[in-house]
Amino acid sequence: MTRVLKTIAGGLALGMGLALGSAQAQEPIRIGVIETLSGPSAVLGQHARDGFLLAVRQLGGRMAGREVQVTVVDDELKPDVAVQRVQTMLDRDKVDFVVGPIFSNVLQAIHAPVVNSQRAFLISANAGPSTYAGRGCHENFFVTSYQNDQVHEVLGAYAQSRNLRRVFLMTPNYQAGRDAMAGFKRHFRGEIVDEIFTPLGHLDFAAELARIGSSNADGLFTFMPGGMGVNLVRQYRQAGLVQRVPFLSAFTVDESTLPAQQDAAIGMLAGMTWAPNMDNPQNRKFVADFEAAFGYVPGSYAMQAYDAAMLIDSAARATGGNLSNRDAVRAALRKADFVSLRGKFRFANNHYPIQDFYTVRAAKRADGKFQTEIVDRVFTDYTDVYAAQCQMRW
Repeated sequence: MTRVLKTIAGGLALGMGLALGSAQAQEPIRIGVIETLSGPSAVLGQHARDGFLLAVRQLGGRMAGREVQVTVVDDELKPDVAVQRVQTMLDRDKVDFVVGPIFSNVLQAIHAPVVNSQRAFLISANAGPSTYAGRGCHENFFVTSYQNDQVHEVLGAYAQSRNLRRVFLMTPNYQAGRDAMAGFKRHFRGEIVDEIFTPLGHLDFAAELARIGSSNADGLFTFMPGGMGVNLVRQYRQAGLVQRVPFLSAFTVDESTLPAQQDAAIGMLAGMTWAPNMDNPQNRKFVADFEAAFGYVPGSYAMQAYDAAMLIDSAARATGGNLSNRDAVRAALRKADFVSLRGKFRFANNHYPIQDFYTVRAAKRADGKFQTEIVDRVFTDYTDVYAAQCQMRW
């Protein structure tokens, strides 16, 4: 297998695959991966990129007998930059699929250019905003993660089941943060004592922690991905709030943040569709292969991107490698004929997954590495609440 590195639109383009045997060989399947690969949240994009590339590597660099070329670009967590780089992938690189991104505001920026193109399908391997799950659903848009609200609904249901009467909410002020608040409230019937929307990228939580400490809340629910979560957990532990106000979160304590949080995060609960210790053959192999290849514990971002690659492979196989018939490719994507790392997986009519959801807990492994581990299943075969508003039927 050959690897070709070159610069594209200020990002890193990585071509993976076997060289074409002759001038008559089929054109490669071209996939553009757009992730946040710089700044405090770069680790999230790194997980997604590495998970996707591991899947392509395990497929031998080919899908349905065709070479696979993967172009990876950095969106810099800037919607305008993302649009420019996606447009380059569509116009110059002629990609068949765009995979990514991490953040919902970036997804909202690139959604229309991709789904309205004449060639590419958009597959989100992380961001799952409510805006495209209901009336805004689109036949050329698929999600291999979740609808944003759902993971946060896990914590709302957990808080309700544990009889937490008064909860403090804190999320970043963008679409995913608003979806997180809505998700938590869907199953929580107690009192919301306060709500804080912080700026995206916020790192100093001294003022917010003072408000939490004086709120007499029974628990904190938060969503702070990447560097925001690293700082929040450290500062929360230092402030002595862990025992007084139990910490419930999503994407705040996970495999992307635990290497930096370490002991400060142990025991903190989160919600997710998967954890590295999920006990099925495909997941055990994935985690072992990922750690061997990249030297760190994979998180949900890596798992979801791996599944996105396998979803594309399933569509390529179903169409015999012929991607020119968009209706046939779309129908094959809808079938999701692949073995997901999380076990049960299928699409609802809005192209968001139907799947199980769990509470997970941050833990330290015997080898000294940190990971989340499954505690309890909270929802089974769960479809997001917006799917009923989607007009697509198939």
